[in-house]
Amino acid sequence: MRLPDHNYSSTGVYFVTICALNKQCLFGEIKNGMMRLNPYGEIVQYCWNDITKHYFGINNEIISIMPNHVHGIIIIPDDNGRSGLKPDPTKRHALPEIVRAFKTYSAKGINEVRQSSGTQVWQRSFYEHIIRTEKEYREIGEYIYYNPQKRESDKENPNIR
Repeated sequence: MRLPDHNYSSTGVYFVTICALNKQCLFGEIKNGMMRLNPYGEIVQYCWNDITKHYFGINNEIISIMPNHVHGIIIIPDDNGRSGLKPDPTKRHALPEIVRAFKTYSAKGINEVRQSSGTQVWQRSFYEHIIRTEKEYREIGEYIYYNPQKRESDKENPNIR
């Protein structure tokens, strides 16, 4: 999955896709090209937004929560050397650590609501792509933004046979 020689804590722009376990539609539904989050989807949104409170300098403003997966862009800046309010210049947070924390806390919140402690919410691992150019960033950003409108032709849509 990951590039063997790439340092995922180094400065970079990463497109990530994180899928629900067995691609279950857990987070809401698409209506008229717009994603309508259910309570689980709202937890996912909250936990995604909360990443910046725990990983100093991380930018994760671009996200699209779909019924059974999440697309987002995570930017790890040059100054990725602090966590929260405590300086820690020796610790740099890697992309897999950030995604793991997101998945852990969102699953915990979802499981609290559905009263099913310890139930797996997310598939193992995640897809990532290193964004290397401004053009690629714009194209992927547009893909993420318009993703709900393309749901009817999305190969990840379990309602399409």
